[in-house]
Amino acid sequence: MSGQVHEAGMLVDTDVLIEHLRGNPNATRRLDELDTLTLSAVSYLEVLQGMRNKAELLALKKMLEKRSATLLPITEAITQRAIELMETITLSHGLQMGDGLIAATALEHGIPVLTGNVKHFVTVPGLRVEAFVR
Repeated sequence: MSGQVHEAGMLVDTDVLIEHLRGNPNATRRLDELDTLTLSAVSYLEVLQGMRNKAELLALKKMLEKRSATLLPITEAITQRAIELMETITLSHGLQMGDGLIAATALEHGIPVLTGNVKHFVTVPGLRVEAFVR
């Protein structure tokens, strides 16, 4: 290893995945620092929603396979936690459904979220957030 510090246990938000797929070297470098690529099923679905053609879908699948990505499903516990978060935060801070499920996934697994959209997550109690700088 070339002296890089690798870390495990980081939930990568949708925006970081998109930046990587668009060729942003900062996103690629940050993902390279992670031991594994871990994402919520919600992030995968959000990326799929933005696909424009089969070539993009193939590129996404190859990237996830190459990085041995771990996809965390939406469980009953994650659903319940997301409901609680949205009932307490949506009216005051505008927490959206996707972000609520991603935050709940990170909380249930006890891992921080890596995101370029820090403002979407900072109001979630107990959630550790790492800012991704584009």
